[in-house]
Amino acid sequence: MANKQIDILLNSGVAMPHPESVFVGEEVNPARISGRGVVIHPGCRITGASTCILDGAVLGEEAPATVQDCQIGPKVKLKGGFFQGAVFLDEASMGSCAHVRPGTILEEQASGAHSVGLKQTILFPFVTLGSLINFCDCLMAGGTDRKNHSEVGSSFIHFNYTPQQDKATASMIGDVARGVMLNQPPIFLGGQGGLVGPCRIEYGNTTAAGTVWRKDVSKPGNLLMERAAPKASMPFTPGVYRAVKRIAANNLAYTADLLALRLWYVHVRSCFYKTDLEKALFEGLLKACDKALDERVKRFNAFCGKLEKSNEILRKAGQGSDALFAQKTELAEKADKVSACLEKWKSAAQAPNGGESFITLAQTGQGAYLDFIKSLSPEQAAQGTAWLNGFIEKILEESLAIIPSCR
Repeated sequence: MANKQIDILLNSGVAMPHPESVFVGEEVNPARISGRGVVIHPGCRITGASTCILDGAVLGEEAPATVQDCQIGPKVKLKGGFFQGAVFLDEASMGSCAHVRPGTILEEQASGAHSVGLKQTILFPFVTLGSLINFCDCLMAGGTDRKNHSEVGSSFIHFNYTPQQDKATASMIGDVARGVMLNQPPIFLGGQGGLVGPCRIEYGNTTAAGTVWRKDVSKPGNLLMERAAPKASMPFTPGVYRAVKRIAANNLAYTADLLALRLWYVHVRSCFYKTDLEKALFEGLLKACDKALDERVKRFNAFCGKLEKSNEILRKAGQGSDALFAQKTELAEKADKVSACLEKWKSAAQAPNGGESFITLAQTGQGAYLDFIKSLSPEQAAQGTAWLNGFIEKILEESLAIIPSCR
């Protein structure tokens, strides 16, 4: 069956220098792989019924590429590695030895060099990652084009797993409401460094090489450096949470931005996908966004589920305050209500939510998606940002009303 699949693809125009070394699963629909300019190099494996590959994509240019249930846009280059459940939009690229897992979206011309690991990662257009990077559970935006873009230096890691064994750690570098307009200053995260999630970093900031940054930064234009801490040994009790307000607030902010991104995809990006293959790409994009949302709600609930145990440990040790105990109890008891609230807003993203006039702009826009964004006047871009921010504010207002101690 695999040979038959390859014959069909070759006859449709897909280029395979050594087709005998390529594997295509029988569940793959050849009609979802374009015959125009697609190149599949030796050793590649393509599986998954939802896989689609659009015009001009190139797989395995540097090393064999395994692609499983990915949606690959025009002129994308996946040069080698493992790619599963991810979406790559026009001209995105990844170097060899990549390890890209579900919930990942690389928008137009976003890229990574060699040996980059991604999962639940969303990179807005032009965002660039260097080599030897682990950048899971992040959303990064910023910049205006290929010459002015946000970047992560080589040997960088986003620390997304805590000693408490949770992943309520997603970091937002930039944001959605302004980031989609491609008119913000870039952010640079210096090489041989790291970011300890959950962090929020404002546009226009730079972390110095070698810095592991642990704090939120709400003002632009800073060079962020962390001096080496003195050597120390101190008591540490696994399972104890103290700064829960910040963790909860940052998780809700991240999820609200993802909901705004879904709103944007449904009503704006959807206008630029016309053909069957483009619609398959968009369908994968929306599903990846939904996976990212589900992951954040799941991780938030898991975090809240550990808080009563944390209270028990602190009480036995004679530590903690009544306010901290009450805050954690509130989160533990009301996590399900918060999740239900967020799920409701996911459904609400199907409606324009006040963005009708901006959506009309998108529906009448000419050219490709990036052409439309670049054609917006400052006033039109501000209108779109206000629409998305209004949506985000409503989500946060309603969800934080359930857990008022985290306001």
